[in-house]
Amino acid sequence: MFREMRRNKQFLSERNINLVMHRCTHGVLACLGDDDYPYAVPLNYVYHNKKIYFHSAKAGHKIDAILKHVKVSFAVIDEDTIVSKEYTSYFRSVIAFGKARLVEGEEWFEAFYALVEKYASDRPEDEKHREISGCTQSHILAIDIEHMTGKEARELVKVRERLLKEHESEVISEYGHTD
Repeated sequence: MFREMRRNKQFLSERNINLVMHRCTHGVLACLGDDDYPYAVPLNYVYHNKKIYFHSAKAGHKIDAILKHVKVSFAVIDEDTIVSKEYTSYFRSVIAFGKARLVEGEEWFEAFYALVEKYASDRPEDEKHREISGCTQSHILAIDIEHMTGKEARELVKVRERLLKEHESEVISEYGHTD
C-alpha cells in the first residue's frame, strides 16, 4: 500500500523517527482541499501515544477538508542545514500517513493537556487546566498513523555512524549493548 523508500541507507530507525516527532514543534498537514486541490497547512502538534494531535478552529478550510476526506499526511523537518559548497542541504525529516478524526471525551482532555505541556510546560498547573477548560472554540484532532517513515542526508548518516562507533565502548560499558 505504501511505497518502499528508494534510498534505504538513509532510512531512520523507529527510535529516531520517534525522537524527531517528539523533538519538533511544527509540521505540515496535507489533505485534499476545495475542488480536490492539495491543501497543506503548517501547524503545531504533539506526538502522543503514537498519534499526532493538533487543534483547529471549528470552521475553516482545514476542518472542512478533513471532514470531507479523512486521509492525510503530515511532514516534519527536523534538520535542514544548507551546505552551499556542496550544492545541497543536510536534512532529516519524517512523514506520516493516516486518517484524521475529531477527538472527544477523555482523549480530548489528554491530547489537549499533552499539547499544553509541550508548548507551555513552564506555566503553573492551575493555569494550564483553566486554559484547557476554557477553550471551547476549537477542536482537537488526531491522526491515527497507518505508516510513518523518516529519512536523513547521507552525510548525517555518516556522522551518526561515526559517533556510534566512537562511543560504542562507553555505551556497552554503561548499558551492556548498543541498541
